[in-house]
Amino acid sequence: MVINKTLGFSTRGNGHLIDVTSHVNGVLTESGIRSGILTVFVVGSTAAITTLEYEPGLIKDMAELYDKLVPANKRYAHDDTWGDANGFSHVRAALQGPSLTIPFEDGSLYLGVWQQIVLADFDHRPRQRNIVVNIIGE
Repeated sequence: MVINKTLGFSTRGNGHLIDVTSHVNGVLTESGIRSGILTVFVVGSTAAITTLEYEPGLIKDMAELYDKLVPANKRYAHDDTWGDANGFSHVRAALQGPSLTIPFEDGSLYLGVWQQIVLADFDHRPRQRNIVVNIIGE
């Protein structure tokens, strides 16, 4: 069986991280599928999906890491192409990746105790983001 469900989230942009684990678990529970794989995919080229321990210290650490690796105050060729000043957000999202696949059994995701599913919005402004939860299983 295959199930697809789209979930919407309002973000603040600028590296805003949102714990979407409970929402994803809700889709899995609602599906009634007991065993298989679940993929979470964010629609858009300036956002990403990852897992991490969603706590204030690590959220700050991640913001600092993104700023060091891909500074927002640098000029990017993308900015020259489109004039939208968000080249950094595209690069950050490409590094992180748009999707995550998680196996599950007995209706429970194989996540660690401190491992949450996180939506990262890197754009330079607030956005309405959609994630697609795709479940394949039986």
